[in-house]
Order: sequence, then C-alpha cells, then structure tokens
Amino acid sequence: MNVREVVLTVDETQTSFLEQGPSLIERAARTAAAAAADADEVDRDARFPHKAFEVAREQKLLGVMIPVEFGGFGASIYDVTDICYALGRACASTAMIYAMHQTKVACIIRHGHGIPWMETMMRRVARDQWLLASSTTEGQNGGNIRASAAAVDHAGDTVSLVRDATVISYGAEADGLVTIARRATDAAASDQVLLALAKDDYSLKRTLGWETLGMRGTCSTGFELKVDCPADRVFPESYDKIHAQTMTPFAHLCWSSAWAGIAAAAVTRAQAFIRKAARSSGGQMPPAAAHFTAAKMSLARLRALLSANVDAFARAEHDERALGSLDFQSSITLLKVQASELAVETVMHAMRTAGLSGYRNDGEFTMGRHLRDVLSSPIMINNDRILANAATSTLMSGVPTSLRD
Repeated sequence: MNVREVVLTVDETQTSFLEQGPSLIERAARTAAAAAADADEVDRDARFPHKAFEVAREQKLLGVMIPVEFGGFGASIYDVTDICYALGRACASTAMIYAMHQTKVACIIRHGHGIPWMETMMRRVARDQWLLASSTTEGQNGGNIRASAAAVDHAGDTVSLVRDATVISYGAEADGLVTIARRATDAAASDQVLLALAKDDYSLKRTLGWETLGMRGTCSTGFELKVDCPADRVFPESYDKIHAQTMTPFAHLCWSSAWAGIAAAAVTRAQAFIRKAARSSGGQMPPAAAHFTAAKMSLARLRALLSANVDAFARAEHDERALGSLDFQSSITLLKVQASELAVETVMHAMRTAGLSGYRNDGEFTMGRHLRDVLSSPIMINNDRILANAATSTLMSGVPTSLRD
C-alpha cells in the first residue's frame, strides 16, 4: 500500500502513528481475517458483520482518511481502495459497508474544512470510530440521486426533513448519516444540498425489509427518515459540486475495489480447484482449465482499469478544473459500469472452472456467495441508467488520436 508517513505534532519526540503500531496492511489483514471467519453466517442470517467492524474499530480503520490534525492517519485513495479490495476478498458485505462509509467520510473531509460541525464529525470518526451510513435512494426514483423529492425546511437556526428513504444500508447500526435533499421547499428537484448528521439528529422508522440474493449483510432496509437538527449540519457547498468532485469518484473507486476483491476471492478458489484436480490426475489439466485462464485475464483487466482510474483521480483530486472535465467525469462514471461487468464476468469464469464443485454450497470450492454478492454490482445504481445518462457527454468527448492521449 502507498501509506504516507503521518507525523504527530504534539511534540518533536513523537513518531508517526503508523510507526507506533501496525501498518495499514496489517490492520486491513486483521479486519479481513475477522470478516472471512464470519462471512458465511453474515450471508446466511442477513445480519450486520458485527465482528468485522469490532476489529475495524480496534484497528482504527474507520478513520484512516481523516487528516492528522483531526486525529486520523491521513490515508490516501490508494490506501482506502486497497483496504476495500482486501475486505472484498474476505466478505463482500463488510467491504461494501466500508466502501460506503469511506465515501461519506471523504465528503466531510473534502468539503468540511473550516466548518466547526464538520470538523467535529471528523474528530468523532477518528477518535470514536463512528460508522457513517448513507441515504441517497428515495421513494420511487431508484438510483437517481441527482433529483430529490424531500426538502429541507428552515426555521431559524434549525432545519427539519422527512424523507422516504427506500434504502439506507446498515442504517440501524450507524453512528451517523449523510443524506441528500432539496435545498428548500421551493427549490427544484436538482437543487440539492448534503447533510451530515449525528445519530441524535434524526430518527428512523423501518418501512421495508432486506431479503435479497446477495450483499445480505449490508442490511439495506428502507426507513422513514425524520431529521430535526441545527442548521450547521447542511454543507454550504451545493451538492452538484460535491457529487462531481467527491461522491461519485470515491463511490465508484471504492465500490469497484470491493467488487474486484470478490472476483479475486473467486479466482483464488478456482486456482485451488485446478491445482487439486491436476494433482489427482497426474498433472493433467481439467477440461474447464480454459475458464480459469479467462478468469485470470478478466481479473487482470479489472485491476488495470481500477489502477488507471485511481491514478487519474489521485492526479486530479485537488484540481477542481480537472475533476470537472468531461473526460474525467465520463471515465469515473463509466468505471462503475465497466468494473461491475468485469467482476461478474470474472466470477462466472471462476465458477465454470470448478463446475459442480463451485456450484455447490457445501464444499471447499463453493462460489455461490461470491456470485450472489457480485450480481448486485450491475444493479447498484443500475448500469442501464448510467449508460443512458452518459450518452450525451460521451458523444461530446473526443476520440483519442494516439495510445497515450
């Protein structure tokens, strides 16, 4: 991992956070081990991965991106995506929860400096390891997060909001919540703001369950969200800027890293199957070995795609003009589509490598959970919606004239 050295400033004799304890690689490995041990039960019972997040808190992983001045490690996008990948190899639900949490933390870090409440939240995430949930899906609008029905109602120094939140992943387990709403009751659906809330700023009333094929441990149930809180919970910047510069890049990079981890776990099982089959047949490769080659190639393409997009974001993350460019926005938006399709393709090849042994739920090479979990990726903000919305911008984007343009 590309872990930056983070130096404490309390006095000159103190060493870096990471020199005082385990590296982020070690912290992620410990959390992943706990997640893997619990993954089958989390999936079977559709319950929150409590043990994994107990360990994540012990390892201070929830606040890794928080700047040093607010008590965190100041970790980079490279660090966070690596952690998502490691957790994805262990437990898809744990990885997706972590990815969603870090996306919300990124919004607070990147758009909350100089705002007392947002800086307080940063300190609480770092010190108390708050887990932040997200409420972006609303009513019948599906994954269209660029239009809100619910509006913020202003009354002096306080605001209120009532939202039909059809999905709030791990909402009942979270210590805080980040949500979108119309700026005011007379604002257009696309004139949105982001709110960062502590648990005592809102209440949740469950309206929908979560009995799904995969990603069962994310506990993405529906709630009626009622907010009554101080007005400083609302970000001053408009949501369209936060969405383009932070929400979309971090979401698509972190989600895709989690899906790549699922794909890698399936390829690992396929490889173990091939090796065992070859040993038992005197070195002769099984008939489906070609699917293993295809799985490895697909995983390599997925990792290369992710690596290129992480690099592109790291180069542009402090340059508003670069982040807003048509080429960057098209690339980071379509990353979600490409990564999700490649992840599904990889897991399918891995399962076909192992054949019935992969299809079974009761053997050492089972891949049923991996397949069910990864099938959520094309429909989590549906790929068809993304492609349809991206059609105009991609038409306006030029075709490269060389390999390195």
